[in-house]
Formats: sequence, C-alpha cells, structure tokens
Amino acid sequence: MLALYNTLIVLFTVVMMEIVATLAHKYIMHGWGWGWHHSHHTPRTGWFELNDLYAVVFAALAIALIAFGTAGYWPLQWIGAGMTLYGALYFMVHDGLVHQRWPFRYVPRRGYFKRLYLAHRLHHAVRGKEGCVSFGFLYTPPVAALQATLRARKALNARGKGAARDAAGGGRGAGVPTRELTATPAPLTSSPSFSRRRVP
Repeated sequence: MLALYNTLIVLFTVVMMEIVATLAHKYIMHGWGWGWHHSHHTPRTGWFELNDLYAVVFAALAIALIAFGTAGYWPLQWIGAGMTLYGALYFMVHDGLVHQRWPFRYVPRRGYFKRLYLAHRLHHAVRGKEGCVSFGFLYTPPVAALQATLRARKALNARGKGAARDAAGGGRGAGVPTRELTATPAPLTSSPSFSRRRVP
C-alpha cells in the first residue's frame, strides 16, 4: 500500500509541477525574471543559455527534497522524485523536441507532440516578454485558439498605433509614426519548421 501512495505522490507532483512551471513561466520568467529567460528568446550561439539556470534551481530543490526525505521526512523524497521525473519530461519535450537541443532532428507531424511543437513555436512568435501565448510545457491550449489570440492582439496593437498617431498628429493619418505599444507577433504559419536558432 505504501508503494501505491508513493507512486501517486510522484504522479501528482508531476501534474502540479506543470501548473507551477506554467505560472513561473508566465509571471516570473516573463516578469521580473526576464533577465535569465531573455536568453531563451534570442538565438543561441553555444550549448547553454542563461535561461538554463532555472533548470538548475529546480534540480537543486528536487535534490534537497530527496535528501530530506531519505533522512526520514517522508514523503519529501517522492515529491523530489516527481520533480525529477517532470524535469526529465521537460528536457525531452521542450529542450529536445521543440528546441532541437539533442544531436538529431525530429519534427512531429501529427498528434500531441505536433500540438506541443506548434504551440511553443507560437509562444516564440512574439518579440519580447509581453504578449506571448502558451506558457505550458507539457500541456497547451489548441493551436487554433492560440493563433486567434495572437491575431486579435495584433489587430488591437494596430488600432492602438493608429490612435496614438492621430493623437500625436492632431488628426487621422497625421503626425509621425510612434513606437509600438505592444509586441507585434511575427508572421504565423502552420508548418512545423521551427528551429531554435531561427527564433527572433
């Protein structure tokens, strides 16, 4: 029975880690932690990027939980094991499948993995930390919904720029162009040809 409990704790931790990672991605990495995460949204020139420090932080926490758990504080070791399993899945799906950080190239053509691939590609379709979509790593909303959100934001941004131009120039079409109010999405396509080295 204890083995069942431990297994359930590991699986529950994996699910909770996806929620924690999604929130951390949206509110920390694309917020006050952008200094590290920015490297993930620019072309990578070597094996590593500053954003990898987030993985180091989570790994250190998992190691600490396993150490405390094996020292007698059950069930911390199983929570740490769940975090470790999530980290392995993250590495395979996000770093490997999506960003091609393994020594061979595989582009999914259908199903769940194609959805993850395209959704994260849409996440990188926006320059900068504002206006991005799809912050999950193992779960994403439908790709069509993400594309619709980006199109709506692009249209809103275009209207905002027009209104700012009119206000600055005293009339419609007058004045000089103003800087963008929000990030503008890059052109979207449905073909899964994303490469980490070509991310803007």
